[in-house]
Amino acid sequence: MQTQEFLQRYQQGERNFGHIDLSGASLSGVNLRDIDLTGANLTGANLSWSFLSNAKLIGACLRRADLRSAGLAGANLSGANLSGANLAKADLRLACLEAAELNWAAFPEADLGGANLQGVKSDQINFAGAKLDGAKLMAAELMEANLNRASLVGANLTGANLREAHLVEANLRSAILIGVNLIESDLNGAQMRSANLTGADLHRAVLAGADLTEAVLDNADLSRANLAGSYLLKASFKKALLLRANLQGVYLLRADLSEANLRNADLQKADLSGAYLMDAMLGEADLREACLIECRLIRTNLEGAQLTGCCIQNWQVQDVDLSKVDCRYVFTQFDYTAKVAANRLPIDRDFESGELGRQHQEESSIVEVCFAEPPNWEALVFTVRRVELESRELKLNVQFFESAGEQHLLRLSANRLVNGKILGDRILALYPDMLEKVLAKGAEILGLLGLVVPSNSAESAEPGQKEVLLRRQEIYQRMVRQISFILMSQTPDKFSESVQRLLDYLKQQGIPTEQIQKKVISQAIVQRAKQDPAFREQLLAWEKRASDRVRCSMMGEAVRYAITLLIDY
Repeated sequence: MQTQEFLQRYQQGERNFGHIDLSGASLSGVNLRDIDLTGANLTGANLSWSFLSNAKLIGACLRRADLRSAGLAGANLSGANLSGANLAKADLRLACLEAAELNWAAFPEADLGGANLQGVKSDQINFAGAKLDGAKLMAAELMEANLNRASLVGANLTGANLREAHLVEANLRSAILIGVNLIESDLNGAQMRSANLTGADLHRAVLAGADLTEAVLDNADLSRANLAGSYLLKASFKKALLLRANLQGVYLLRADLSEANLRNADLQKADLSGAYLMDAMLGEADLREACLIECRLIRTNLEGAQLTGCCIQNWQVQDVDLSKVDCRYVFTQFDYTAKVAANRLPIDRDFESGELGRQHQEESSIVEVCFAEPPNWEALVFTVRRVELESRELKLNVQFFESAGEQHLLRLSANRLVNGKILGDRILALYPDMLEKVLAKGAEILGLLGLVVPSNSAESAEPGQKEVLLRRQEIYQRMVRQISFILMSQTPDKFSESVQRLLDYLKQQGIPTEQIQKKVISQAIVQRAKQDPAFREQLLAWEKRASDRVRCSMMGEAVRYAITLLIDY
């Protein structure tokens, strides 16, 4: 059929042109909306700038066709042959290209948002700069595809083959890449936040500088992959393979690497702050100068790993053999102002072979607790006992206590390896509540133990004012110390309730609280707020959201008075 006849019949309302032969036809800029070209031969046809929205091109042959800037929104191209076709800047939103042949087809800067490309077959397809947001690419064959700077936000590529594909600076945010083949693909600088790569094969893939924050890579294979300088914050690598992977300078903050295999991986200068490494394999891994601040290593295999220059501030190590690591020295603190590791250990020499492991064995059974005020020993004993009851077969013994200025250090020894920081924090958290109970029920506790404070006959004959005043004075001093401790260690939401209970107790004992409210509480709050800007913000936030009942309580009035002083200050 001649092109002119075809166009006349279309203009007269005919839409069914199935299996028509329009090979080499010039149809540039023509309006062919809603046309049915099922099985048509459009080989080499010029359809640039044409309007083919909602057209049926099922099984059509469009080899080497010119479809630049064509409008194909909602078109059905399933099973069509688009090999070598040029679809630069074409509009293919919500189009169906399921099982289409796209070998050497070009889609640069085309819009395929929400398009269905399931099971497409292509070799060296060009999607550079294309929009594929929300597109369906399940089981698509995209080997050696050019997807550089393409946008695939939320796209579904489950089971797709992207082997040796180019995805430099591509946007794959929240994309579904379950079981995808990305072997030797180039994802340099790609944006992959919250992407799901469960079971994906990224063997030898290049991910340098990529952003994989909160991405899921459970059971993925990243062996020999290059992730240097990539962002992996809160990413999940459960049971992932990272053998010999390049992870130099990566950001793995709070990442989950439980049961991951990182044998021989290069983690030099990597930041693993807060990372979770339960049952992970790090044998012979290079962790020199890595940041392991608050990193959790539980049954982690570090045999032959290099740890020289690591920062291990507050790292949590449990059931880990450190005797076979290669380590000359570590840093135990981090200077956040200068942004460098500090406090070299050992100070003026290197560790002997196995020394780090021996030192860890000794120190990991020690629990240190630092109090701002001298502790009440009765309350402390009950607190320690409660901690023992919370942990199976745990026994704690007081080893050392020292008061130096405003610091009061208690050192306990445990009968097995423990996480000293967690236990110390637990004791500090339980102590204030236990102190309240001991002070309120002290006489009853002594009675249960059969302990009675002796009194002489003269005092028993005249029981009265002096004894009552002395007792009240003792209670008052204890309460002041405890209130000061609570105010300097808890947030406004918590201390407002804790201190109010103590004030209520004092009132029950007939002890005035006005001085405590105005001097002790308000002054302590003002002092802490001046030293801690974050606490000041918490205080002002509490003042806005506190209920009327809390605001009008004795503690609430004291806090509001402190806020007034701060504003004036």
